[in-house]
Amino acid sequence: MTIGVELEAQILRYYHVEKWRCGTIARQLHVHRGTVQRVLAQAGLPRTGAVLRPSQIDAYLPFIHETLKKFPSLTASRLYAMAYERGYRGSHDHFRHLISLHRPRPVAEAYLRLRTLPGEQGQCDWASFGHLQIGRARRPLMAFVMVLSWSRQIYLRFFLDARMDSFLAGHAGAWEAWSGLPRIVLYDSVPGNRIVLLCPPALRAGVGADRRWYWLTSP
Repeated sequence: MTIGVELEAQILRYYHVEKWRCGTIARQLHVHRGTVQRVLAQAGLPRTGAVLRPSQIDAYLPFIHETLKKFPSLTASRLYAMAYERGYRGSHDHFRHLISLHRPRPVAEAYLRLRTLPGEQGQCDWASFGHLQIGRARRPLMAFVMVLSWSRQIYLRFFLDARMDSFLAGHAGAWEAWSGLPRIVLYDSVPGNRIVLLCPPALRAGVGADRRWYWLTSP
């Protein structure tokens, strides 16, 4: 933001003569705080910031860091008791806040975000929902789940088993509900995490009479 010479002079006068802070000048003159800081920097003044004052905990930071390195999950209350025995007399609540700033953070795990084209890929798996008591029989309640990788649309159907005929019926139900099918389907339970392509030509052609299934596996 470009400002005039008169406004720059006002900023410098309020800062040097009236001893106003940058935020006060920015609010009163209706300019951005960064504009005020830029004018002061061009006048040879260092960029303003928070003044760091010494804290009671500074003398105990080496002990705290060493303890947290050995015991990362040690509670702040226990650390406060240990520091108190060594002479720390600061507030318990403030100590807890400072510990949250110095506690080591776990290393973040890297995840690969899956990006596909529409209709390119789906993911399929079974999910167990316990058992159902039907008369004297105790039957497993299984959910067939298929998710389209691009839209994240979910097809879910419950079965009382996880047999192959139910597995194929779940695929047929999903593809009939979507009026189509993805080119590739991923299965977590396939040995070696191989990609399995299901190619039912009847469903591709929109004909329900042909129930033959063609499987193609690739490493």
